[in-house]
Amino acid sequence: MGGKKSGDSNLRRSRRFEDLIKIMDILLGENGCPWDRRQTHRTLLKYLKEEVGEVALAVRKNDWKNLEEELGDVLLQVIFHSALARKAGRFSIADVIGGINAKLVRRHPHVFGDKKLSTPAQVLVQWDKIKKREKMKR
Repeated sequence: MGGKKSGDSNLRRSRRFEDLIKIMDILLGENGCPWDRRQTHRTLLKYLKEEVGEVALAVRKNDWKNLEEELGDVLLQVIFHSALARKAGRFSIADVIGGINAKLVRRHPHVFGDKKLSTPAQVLVQWDKIKKREKMKR
């Protein structure tokens, strides 16, 4: 592979979400990684499934250091799929984040609204009702 490029060490040490997006853009760019550039949503599915399984295993083992790493791998899959979608003009990671933010607020009226719920069971019932209502509107 080519020599070290300026900024590589800064990106390697970064903890910023924006830099993760930048790294993925570099990998998918013209001079990026040939393997990454050939991936599609379908080819990435097996990796997403694998990483989710590894998260579950880390949780079952109470292996917090490994959980941290595996959650990063799941986040990478979300970023990768979002970058591919953005390049195809479908949606971006900002759209993904906006959608989940809106969903969390919508499905928690007992926190963000005036609905009063006091037990986890009540919350689950409300969540399911809201989810069903949303699916009917699609």
